Amino acid sequence: MMTQTSATYNLWSGLLFGLGMVAFIDEVLFHQLLHWHHFYDKSTTDVGLVSDGLFHAFSWFSTIASLFMLAGLRKNHNFWLKRWLGGVFLGAGVFQLYDGVVQHKLMKIHQIRYVENVAVYDWIWGVVAVSMIILGSFLTLQTREDRYDAFARNGRHDHALLLVWNPHKSIREAT
Repeated sequence: MMTQTSATYNLWSGLLFGLGMVAFIDEVLFHQLLHWHHFYDKSTTDVGLVSDGLFHAFSWFSTIASLFMLAGLRKNHNFWLKRWLGGVFLGAGVFQLYDGVVQHKLMKIHQIRYVENVAVYDWIWGVVAVSMIILGSFLTLQTREDRYDAFARNGRHDHALLLVWNPHKSIREAT
């Protein structure tokens, strides 16, 4: 049975996964493949590479922690896909917004790319971050615990609003 605790657990698992996923993509794409920047660009290349390694470890640990939480949710038949995806988009968007505003602009530890017109990259980075936050917020608000409780009390499960995944039952059998 879905509880408020498991709803919160779904959200936190998604947040950690989104944060780890977008940090991993940032590390692999912008740091390693495109060589646009390092996590810390205010020192030598060696320091930049060490900072990239620490950043990569952080993203990996966040992702692995979220997957352990997800495994527990699935084991107990409490995985709520829509709420988890809301957490994924929120985690990814908040990390990207933090990276773009705090690390790029306030702390100035690196830029997205070192070019003359970095504002174009900053705007795209920010718009993508805010879009993910809006989508994550929308999904999370649709899956608030009070909405779930109202449906559970009435014995009604609206699968457009709630999707609890159980690998042993189809959605039809679960209703």
